[in-house]
Order: sequence, then structure tokens, then C-alpha cells
Amino acid sequence: MASMRLRLILSFVFIGLVSIVSVILLARQGVANEVYAYMFRGGMTGSEALVETLEAYYRDHHSWQGVESVLLSPGHGMGRWGGNQGNAGMMQGMMGQRLRLADEQGKVLVDTFDPEPASLLDAEQMERAIPLRNGQDVIGYLLPEGGMGFNQGDQTVLLNRLSRAGLIAALVAVGISLVLALFLSYRLLLPVHALTQAAGRLAQGDLSQRVQVKGNDELAQLGDAFNHMAASLQKSEENRRAMTADIAHELRTPLAVQRAHLEAFQDGIYSPTAENLNSVFEQNLLLTRLVDDLRTLALADAGQLSLDLQPVDLIAIAQGSIEQFTPQAEAQQVKLQFDSPGHCRTIVADSTRLGQVLGNLVSNALRYTPTGGQITMAVNCVGERIQLTVHDSGPGISEESLPHIFERFYRGDRSRSRSEGGSGLGLAIARQLAQAHGGELTATNHPQGGAIFTLTLP
Repeated sequence: MASMRLRLILSFVFIGLVSIVSVILLARQGVANEVYAYMFRGGMTGSEALVETLEAYYRDHHSWQGVESVLLSPGHGMGRWGGNQGNAGMMQGMMGQRLRLADEQGKVLVDTFDPEPASLLDAEQMERAIPLRNGQDVIGYLLPEGGMGFNQGDQTVLLNRLSRAGLIAALVAVGISLVLALFLSYRLLLPVHALTQAAGRLAQGDLSQRVQVKGNDELAQLGDAFNHMAASLQKSEENRRAMTADIAHELRTPLAVQRAHLEAFQDGIYSPTAENLNSVFEQNLLLTRLVDDLRTLALADAGQLSLDLQPVDLIAIAQGSIEQFTPQAEAQQVKLQFDSPGHCRTIVADSTRLGQVLGNLVSNALRYTPTGGQITMAVNCVGERIQLTVHDSGPGISEESLPHIFERFYRGDRSRSRSEGGSGLGLAIARQLAQAHGGELTATNHPQGGAIFTLTLP
């Protein structure tokens, strides 16, 4: 956890530093360009407006003829011979600013301190002069001197000061970012910390652990997933314990009967006749069926249930199940009826396993159909899937038990509790085998009474 918090803090600080350095570099370059343009266009000498006026004058007149009227007008300076030129001119005069205008060759045309200029600007003066342009062509130079001068060295000093100010701002920003990173990392990792603690307690066997979920972000989704996983594990553990108890209960009765008979044989109470041994044999058959049922469910859960898939006729399998249970139905005075379309397409399935499914459904229906009742098996071959239904005239399934009817050893509905040797696994096995064939087995209550089980196969 500490490592993850440290990585988050370092990530925040790194992003902040990269952003600040990028801003400083871009700002420095932009300021340098602006300072350069401002300085060399007369910004620091107060001549930028004059530069634009002179360039406009040349564009209008196509020469410098009569330009003296611009430089010596009120507001553009007071030379030794300029007299009182107005307030702006007074300011320039007090600042001691001298303006010289030269053509593109460097010949001085106007000098506010010399009424008769005749000199050329030397190389140094040309370097300091402001070039005047008409488009891309240089048409002259304006050389302001005195006043608030600003040279290349001043530009460097200004940029250095700006850089120092940016560095100070960066340090302050990094400090603020570090504080915010500590706070945000704590807030962001708080649910992760709670989830880690809950997962640790869950790993130690406390399956009741849940985490509080707030919001709809990714951490909330992770919390929901953890809660669902914990609930699923808790339910699975409860089912496992319940199944273990049910298996022990199912095994206890036949084992107790067998033990009682064997002790009676040992004590000489019973003689080992065929009739007395028959009870022991029946209990042994019950144990064998129970073990076989549990093995079938275990193989189905593990996905290792082997199926001998062959083209089969479902109608023939259904008729075989009806014939198999006819004697038992007659003994219980229950009518077995089979509604068949006469012909149906073949399906690819394991005939033995399908016979086991149908046998479990008919056996379950016989167990809960009263004397004089009826069980109807019907096959529907219409459509891409084949449906087989088993409808009994029994009491039906209670609404609270209906969602759990296929659970192993479920005893919620008293009218469908185990009787006469039922293991309570028949319906669970039937559904598992149906799903192994790519089909589904469902249970509902018929509107006219009784329960109806529907087997759907591809």
C-alpha cells in the first residue's frame, strides 16, 4: 500500500513538474519574442506609435519627402530648435530623447537635435536603429537616443528575472502539488485499503466480509465485484455445509438399518434367510444409488461427465420410460399417458443419459401424484428445438420453493419431501444432464393444477 501511495505521489509531482517546466520554457520563448519585438519596434523608447506613423507616411507618399512635419509635430519631441511642442513633446524633451530618421542607406534625413543633418549612421548606430519596413523591404531607420533606452543586455537581464520568478512559482506549485498529492492519494487509496483488509479477513475464512461502495467509478465497480464474490463464496460454503449434512443424513438411515440387521444376525435374533437378507440388500441398493447420483453430480460440476452422443429418437426414449414405470403406476392406481406426434426428427444425444432424465422426471411425478391421478408426457417437435413435458396432477410446487426445486437435497416444500427411499438428487441430476446436452430443464405450476416439467433440447 505504501509503495502504491508513493508511486501516486511521485506521479502527481512528476506531472506537475513537467507541466510547470513546459509552461516556463514556452513562456520564456514567447516573452523573448515579444520583448524583442517590443524593444526593436520602439516599445521601450515610447516610439512604437511613431514607427507605425512613419511607415504609413512612406506608404502614402512613396518617399520621405516632407517627413520633417511628422517628426517635428507636437508630441514627437522638442529638439534644441523644436520649441514648445505640447505635453508629449515636453515629456520627450525632459527625458532628453533624440530622434534621427535615416533612409535605407543610413543617410540621416531628419535629426530633432540638428536642423541640418548631413551625416551617415555608423555601424553601431545602424545596429541600434529601428528598421522601418514597407512589407518585407527596409525603407529606412529610426534611431531614438536617450530617454528609456533598452538594449540586448537589458533583454537578457529581463529574461533571467522572468526565469527566476518562474522557478520560484514552480517551487511553490510543486509544494502545493505535493500536499494535494498526499491528500488525494489518501482519499483515492482509502477504499483500496478497506478492500485489502476485507480480502485478508475473507482469506482467513470470514465470508461475511463486505465493503462499503460509494459512487459509480472503477473503485466502486471493484467494490461491487468483491461483494458479489464474497456473497457467492458465502453461499457456496453454506450450500457445501448443507449438502454435507444432507449426505450424512441420507447415508445414516440405510447404514443404521444395515447395522441393525447385521447385529440381529450376530445375536441370533434373525436367521440369515432370503427374506431377512432382502432388507439389507434393499438398503445396499439405496446406498449404491445415492453414491452413483453424487458421482454423476460431481462429474457434471467438474465438466468431466462423458456422453456417448449418437443420433437418437426422443419419442422412442420417452415410450421406453413410460413402459418402464407402467407397473409402478398401475400399483399406485395412477394413469400414465403419452402424447406423441408420431414422428420427430432425430437429435444427437446420449440415449442412456436422456433415459435417466426422463426416468427421474416420471419417478418424481409418481412420488407426488395421488391415487387416481394422472401423469402426462408430451413431445413437441415444432420449431428448431424439441420440447418434452411431464405434467402430474399432484399438489404442485409452492411459490417459495419453485426457484429452489432443482437444488440438491432441497426440502422446502413439505408436499415434495423425500419419501420411500428418494435421495433428493433426482431433479438436480436431471437438470445437470439436460445442460450437458446443451438443453434446459424448467419447472412451473400448471394453471389447472399440478406441476409441469419442461425439457428443451437443441
